[in-house]
Amino acid sequence: MIGHELGGRYEIITRIGGGGMALVYKAHDILLNRKVAVKVLRQQYTHDEEFIRRFRREAQSAAALSHPNVVSIYDVGEEGDTQYIVMEYIEGHNLNEIIQERAPLQVEESVHIAVQICDALEHAHHNQIIHRDIKPHNILIGKNGRVKVTDFGIARAVTSSTITQTGSVLGSVHYFSPEHAKGVSTGEKSDLYSLGIVLYQTLTGRLPFLGESPISVALKHLQETFEEPRMVNPYIPQSVENIIMKAMRKNPADRYSSATEMLRDLETCLKPERLNEPKITFASDHAADFDETRVMPAIRGSIAGDTLGAAPALGRGEQAQEEKADRWNGKGLQDPPKRKWVKPLIVVLSTLIIIGLVYWGARTVLGWFEIEEVDVPYVVGKDETEAIKEIEALGLKVKDPVIYKMDEKVPKGQVYNQSPTNQTVKVGSLVVLYVSNGPQLEKMIDYKGRSFEEAKSALVDLGVSSERITSDPEFSDEEAGTILRQTPAPNTDFDPNKETFHFVVSKGQETFPMPNLIGYTESEAIKALQDKGLVFNAANTVREPSYGEKGKVIRQDPYNPNDPVAKGASVTLTISDGLPEEAIEYTYNIQISPAVAGKSSKIRIVYSDARGEDQEWGQKTINETRNFQIKVVLGPNTEAIVKIYRDNEFTDSFSKTYDDVKNGTESSPETVPGTEPPSSEEPTGDPDGQQNSGNESTTEEQSEGTANDNGGANAGEQP
Repeated sequence: MIGHELGGRYEIITRIGGGGMALVYKAHDILLNRKVAVKVLRQQYTHDEEFIRRFRREAQSAAALSHPNVVSIYDVGEEGDTQYIVMEYIEGHNLNEIIQERAPLQVEESVHIAVQICDALEHAHHNQIIHRDIKPHNILIGKNGRVKVTDFGIARAVTSSTITQTGSVLGSVHYFSPEHAKGVSTGEKSDLYSLGIVLYQTLTGRLPFLGESPISVALKHLQETFEEPRMVNPYIPQSVENIIMKAMRKNPADRYSSATEMLRDLETCLKPERLNEPKITFASDHAADFDETRVMPAIRGSIAGDTLGAAPALGRGEQAQEEKADRWNGKGLQDPPKRKWVKPLIVVLSTLIIIGLVYWGARTVLGWFEIEEVDVPYVVGKDETEAIKEIEALGLKVKDPVIYKMDEKVPKGQVYNQSPTNQTVKVGSLVVLYVSNGPQLEKMIDYKGRSFEEAKSALVDLGVSSERITSDPEFSDEEAGTILRQTPAPNTDFDPNKETFHFVVSKGQETFPMPNLIGYTESEAIKALQDKGLVFNAANTVREPSYGEKGKVIRQDPYNPNDPVAKGASVTLTISDGLPEEAIEYTYNIQISPAVAGKSSKIRIVYSDARGEDQEWGQKTINETRNFQIKVVLGPNTEAIVKIYRDNEFTDSFSKTYDDVKNGTESSPETVPGTEPPSSEEPTGDPDGQQNSGNESTTEEQSEGTANDNGGANAGEQP
């Protein structure tokens, strides 16, 4: 069935449940693009026409229900021999799973669930639909806490053959009403009885009636009383116990008249003024139960007439005999009538005497073997060892085995119930003790090597608060997010409601910023990589023409400068193999004069070409006009620009395009003139304007910076 496309629309994904009557699958509705649940009738019922007819009719009736607490039915169909119902898919758990996991539930939670179930039943009963199979397995609770009742109407389709063949229906006997167990017609009050059992189970963690077979359980529904909820769980308020007691009355007349009445009672039962209300009583408890089996004395003679009033009609012969006796007595018979009461009186007196003698003899014999009586001590709330000592000190015995149960509200080893209590019993009598095993403990899983998010989600599903789950990051060779160590240790028991959890989680290998290798020679780059613990991938080294200087790194992969990188990472280098074929070199000749003739000026040259923007050529200090050669490289569609800064101020710029240089356009040397000194100063030196000041050197001063490696000759290379 998995992967099958049912009805050409519902793609079966996985099986999520099932019972004796049907299997339930999670499916994808291709048409509406949503998840749905598909219930498929088991194959053994697909040829039972009567069953199929009722199954489809009741499913279609349930589809008419529209209520937030009822699982919606979307579609009913068949494909070949497969009968199926498509319904709303609920992400969550059924109530039976929750009860098994953490019952007894808190009173507030149990009542909240019961209110929503009762609200759904009220809506269904209003639409003349009786569920007939209310049980925790049919109550779904979504992740948002919303309660959804499912299988509405399906229970009506169960036949007598199903009762004997399917385990799911037999399992429902624990929630049958007495009238259901008798096999008589059931109605709305039968659903309320089942709801009472569900509420009883959520609050006590146990079923009211248990037996070795379904038949024995059904008989207990008819004949026996159940242990009152507060005897099992003393934390249940009296108002809530009253609701359970009323809903679970064997006589339907004593139960709630409708789901509406029970819903009103549930909605108000936790109000402060109702919590300690008087225990509920019923009038029928004080009246004779004429259905009860009892021994009745035989009715004889005229006593029958006096007791029963009008006697039954006599036969013709008996009537004639009686009339004859009346006429005979009416004529004045001299003999007195027989005293018919004498013989019965003698029998009764003889019986009483015999009973008295037997009682006296029994008392005499028992007196010879009279056993001392003691009061059973109340040991609830005491430690098991202390309780056993106290019981045995009075000559009583503790029944073996002691009954242990997980209970998060009662400390481990403490007695939470006993039987009997508040009674006087014979020495040597047995006392049953119920001892808490503490809260339900879980076994810690080894999460090492798993992701932290996976471990956290699993613990939260067990009921652990996310605030009690912490983590610390640590560098390691494991993938980031992987658990390295954990507390508590694997295979230790823990209480999900109290334990705290700590994980050391890998944050991957320790990283550092990737060094910038651009402009390094190949040997310099390799050494820099090795110093950082990185691996140079020599086999993948790329050499290609570029506008960068030949033999130097122009690109590094896969890590750019300052990218985070871990030790051991492999790096590939791209080395410049010289200029591309289309590149053109050009040399600017620029004559630059000091700002003021005869005085020193600081010259700074910046150029842009195919190799990059705003590259520093260098700085010079001059005191006379000098010629500077600036070598640039141009590529197609590029322009070379030289900017001159004198005494830290922008002075001039010169540009050449690729096409200008390629076409051989000539231009005269570029000049950056200065200004003449003031006329008051007597110029000295040669007639060309170059001056001498005594011993002051006219040679070029040492530049404050050095020329760019790719720049032209320094100023001293020109006259």
